[in-house]
Amino acid sequence: GLGTRAVDRIGDDFPVLIAPGQPNLNVNVTTDDIVKYAPKKIDVINLETNQFETISVDEFIDTYGAQFPGMNKIFSIYDGHMLRQPMGIAANQGSGELVVTFEGLRKNSNFVKRMDLILKTIQSCLKSPIDLEFASNGVDLYLLQCRPQSFSKENAGDQIPKDVPKDKIIFSAKKYVSNGKVPEITQIVYVDPVKYGELSSREDFLQVGRAVGKLNQLLPKRKFILMGPGRWGSRGDIKLGVNVTYSDINNTAMLIEIAKKKGSYLPDLSFGTHFFQDLVESSIRYLPLYPDDDGIEFNENFLVNSKNVMKNLIPEYSHLSEVIKVIDIPQTTSGKILKVFVNAEIDEAIAILDTTEGEMKVEENHYYVYEETQVSDHWKWRLNMAQRIAKDLDLDFYKVKGLYIFGSVKNAVAGPGSDIDLIIHIESSEMLENLKCWLNGWSLALSEINFLRTGYPSSGLLDLYFVTDEDIKNKNNYAGKIGAAIDPARPLKVKN
Repeated sequence: GLGTRAVDRIGDDFPVLIAPGQPNLNVNVTTDDIVKYAPKKIDVINLETNQFETISVDEFIDTYGAQFPGMNKIFSIYDGHMLRQPMGIAANQGSGELVVTFEGLRKNSNFVKRMDLILKTIQSCLKSPIDLEFASNGVDLYLLQCRPQSFSKENAGDQIPKDVPKDKIIFSAKKYVSNGKVPEITQIVYVDPVKYGELSSREDFLQVGRAVGKLNQLLPKRKFILMGPGRWGSRGDIKLGVNVTYSDINNTAMLIEIAKKKGSYLPDLSFGTHFFQDLVESSIRYLPLYPDDDGIEFNENFLVNSKNVMKNLIPEYSHLSEVIKVIDIPQTTSGKILKVFVNAEIDEAIAILDTTEGEMKVEENHYYVYEETQVSDHWKWRLNMAQRIAKDLDLDFYKVKGLYIFGSVKNAVAGPGSDIDLIIHIESSEMLENLKCWLNGWSLALSEINFLRTGYPSSGLLDLYFVTDEDIKNKNNYAGKIGAAIDPARPLKVKN
């Protein structure tokens, strides 16, 4: 037989939400909206196969309604005009359609008061708001999970930059903004709302979700954002949003839902309800975008027309390259990154392209010097020194073809104790030992300077990787970062 696991938000319906402190507060107000957004499917455990299944609510009622406790508390009867509470068990739909509303549980039982008391009691003991999961057989209540809700200083609002040139803005928002620091972003995964809506088969829609899941595993954790139409996690009418589970999006830094008008129709957003607590616990930020609203910036040209490296990452999904765009921001913008600022207090957010290089000038002694360099800009100083090494290196003498930088310095996130990661492309090993000796001198000298600047001791500041033509051809080890589709090593300027 079948035993229920949960009546939850399934498909494209809003959840039935009950606020213990305000039990009569409804997400949907009109009868039409209540019926439209009521859950249509239910997750169950098949006790014969020991597997999870998703079936329709109607199928469940027809087969197991008489065995299900508290049917009259969970369902309301809709006669085409109004909703009313059933008098009995309500396993028979005869007089109308059964709709999941939980009205009887909310109004005709002490359930809400009991849950409110339980929440307040545990919260008082843990001295923190809590996340509680439970199950009930209609008589007993079983606590399945209880954990404190996360809170961090990282949830403080950013100072929103003003007077940013329009060509540097990728998107902005002025509605339903929540706080939370967003890391510096190097990749964008953009599911084009227009192209997504043009897909013709359910299998294509499902493949978009699978492709996003693959990208979620391949891209650097918390260094990319996901942008897509409508509702992330849609499972019923998947035309309304990309069909993914939490494990398909858990490495992103930010989940963005785009409500782009289609004629006079404005898509509904989920506001992160599919994965809400998981997003909170993992510090994944959520943002809804309304590109057609007045005063909103949405650089669709950048998102649609920037170089798409998706085919290089997941060639098996190349046929979806018009739908899914993967933009490597430093590669596309010659070294820039994306910075996202959010502030819930003023309900504003903005994403801007920002340089990771600083303003450089060349002095007569050929040193590369950053104007207004500050001690706290550890990556800038390291990049400056790496460029200095490349400029002073005698390529012909040491049989070197090129130098590349990668890692935290290249991505502008290096700290006071970070190494400088360099790939040296050598022509032959004839002068390799002499080259290592020359570079070791640099490494020790930079380590001492860094100690004087920051107080961080080290046995050397350079982390060196030597590669040959054969290594690059076969993409052996770190040689694979040269010309990589995502987060490639950056070539340093060498003297002619």
